[in-house]
Amino acid sequence: MVSESNEKIREAVRKGYTNIARGSAGCCGSPSPDKLAERMGYLSEDLELLPEGANMGLSCGNPTAIADLKPGQVVLDLGSGGGSDVFIAAKKVGPDGGAIGVDMTPEMTSKARANISKFAEKTGLSNVEFRLGEIEHLPAADASVDVAISNCVINLSPDKRQVWREIARVLKRPGKACVSDLALKKPLPEGVLKSAAALVGCVAGTVLIDETIRMAKQAGLKNIEVTEKPCDIDAMADSYDPLCSQVIACLPEGAKLADYIVSVDITARKK
Repeated sequence: MVSESNEKIREAVRKGYTNIARGSAGCCGSPSPDKLAERMGYLSEDLELLPEGANMGLSCGNPTAIADLKPGQVVLDLGSGGGSDVFIAAKKVGPDGGAIGVDMTPEMTSKARANISKFAEKTGLSNVEFRLGEIEHLPAADASVDVAISNCVINLSPDKRQVWREIARVLKRPGKACVSDLALKKPLPEGVLKSAAALVGCVAGTVLIDETIRMAKQAGLKNIEVTEKPCDIDAMADSYDPLCSQVIACLPEGAKLADYIVSVDITARKK
């Protein structure tokens, strides 16, 4: 049963990302999505193959890099947005593999689907699919994917334990989860927790690293590794974006996001 508070959070996030997809709002990121992506470790050749508008500057890492994708694999991206990581993954897994994006926002899903033909023209590949759905209830069969990726999305979910259970469910054996996300160094100020801008900007739902590890273990995943990347938060905060400005305004005087939040790469195995 979905609680009323969880549904309110989900609707706030959906509304925020609908506005982003329509171009009427932004998320925490650089004024130049490509520059932010480069700071997150994306290669120029990966960015060049993306259809226009696929990279929306919503990243806090590069899960396609840590996944070490191989030809023939099937990849599932949780919270695929404009589709940038899906398209990059599709190129890496090649014609014998596949890349599937899942997003709960119809406008984002439509935006990503509109770029499939452009990606095919650039690469000759027809191995991409975008599905409308919630990451707590993935529209994918049990044991159907080799790699699950996600980029700054799981922290938006009001039920993160369920997300990790779903990741474990859809992964084959042996399968791998490769997630770039945000984690807390210390509790956020109350004003940030109450900010809708912070929620949509991938901040207010952030949890401690140990809690994330615990949820992944409880889902049945093994060999969990977490790598901290504090510099990425500075890249996200180095923005004149209205959402970031609202979040920063809720912090104590002289404080910055990097004092509270770290960007992390998380890898885990289903054995």
